[in-house]
Amino acid sequence: MFRIIFLFVVLGAGLFAGTQYSGQQGYVLISIANKTIEMSVTTLVIFVIAALAALFALEFLVKRALYASSATWNYFSVRKMRRSRRDTNEGIIKLLEGDFKQAEKKVTRWANHHDMPLLCYLVASEAAQGLGDTEKRDKYLALASKQENAELAVELTRAKQQVRESDFNSAFDTLSNLKASYPNNTIVLNLLKSVYIELKLWQPLLDSLPNLVKAKIVTQDEQVLLTQKAQCGLLAEVAEQKGSEGLIAHWNGLPRKLKADDHLVECFAKQLIARKADNEAFTLIKENLKKHPNSNLYALLPNLNLADSHPAVVFLEEVLRKDGNNAQAHSAIAQFHLRNEKWQEAQQHLEKALSVRSDVSDYSYLADALEKQNLTKAAHEVSRKALTLVQA
Repeated sequence: MFRIIFLFVVLGAGLFAGTQYSGQQGYVLISIANKTIEMSVTTLVIFVIAALAALFALEFLVKRALYASSATWNYFSVRKMRRSRRDTNEGIIKLLEGDFKQAEKKVTRWANHHDMPLLCYLVASEAAQGLGDTEKRDKYLALASKQENAELAVELTRAKQQVRESDFNSAFDTLSNLKASYPNNTIVLNLLKSVYIELKLWQPLLDSLPNLVKAKIVTQDEQVLLTQKAQCGLLAEVAEQKGSEGLIAHWNGLPRKLKADDHLVECFAKQLIARKADNEAFTLIKENLKKHPNSNLYALLPNLNLADSHPAVVFLEEVLRKDGNNAQAHSAIAQFHLRNEKWQEAQQHLEKALSVRSDVSDYSYLADALEKQNLTKAAHEVSRKALTLVQA
């Protein structure tokens, strides 16, 4: 528009000058080397205007040509990008459907034209993982890692694949590196939790629990269960490395709240029994049963290898004098009687325990006690009840 106005201004000025100086056109001489050009001033003005008009027209034509070329190029580029997006979307659906071969084919065909190739390569890697082709899987991850801002997405994908392959050591290395850069990422924390459990890394699991609760990855109830699991794992680990003395020292160093946990007391007692510290285990069980008479610790008493089982029997008799319906205490004392070949006493306690609650093991013990007394028919009847309970 400016150029057109400029041309009209120049043309108008020429017309004005022409009318003012009509009959006085003047004289212009242009000499170049051996050539000379002669013309009037009016002719020169007209020539300049015509040259400018031609120059503007040429500029217009060149721009139109370039615009047409660019528009054509953009059309094909946009068309390829749209097709790439469509194929990628279809590939993701195929991946979710389990058609890994088609998923890989669709997301890689136009990956170079996608506005986010990272997505294409990550989906292709997951498809290759589904096909069991680890070489292609790693190749696609390598291509994905070359894209901008790809580290977190690529390494998370790699870690998930390693976990699915049960390659927990590699997953631990991958996730540990990620945690250094992304300490609050919930997916990283959740995957690490699983890896800690699989690798029995109990102390790191305990250290991570506050962050897991804060990030709402685990609930308060789940935290309690994971704490129990990790503390039991640590007890087994210490027992294996340091024996019963190191185990007792570790237990004594735990907070009072943990030492009051029935589940942890049971874990501790089992480790003591496994390390042949049966007397210490008996003292631990007896003291805790005095505080918590309904605990599951009664079941551990018959497993103790005591030089003299009389103190254990006396303790159980005292418990039953206070609570005659304690089925677990009846079952435990019956097993001591079976060991001492007191069949009738064992039978009485087992029958009392079974009158309170059904238990397959107690039915089995009762059948054994009856067999030892040559009460074969009754023993078979008890065995049938036990079999019915198992099949229920």
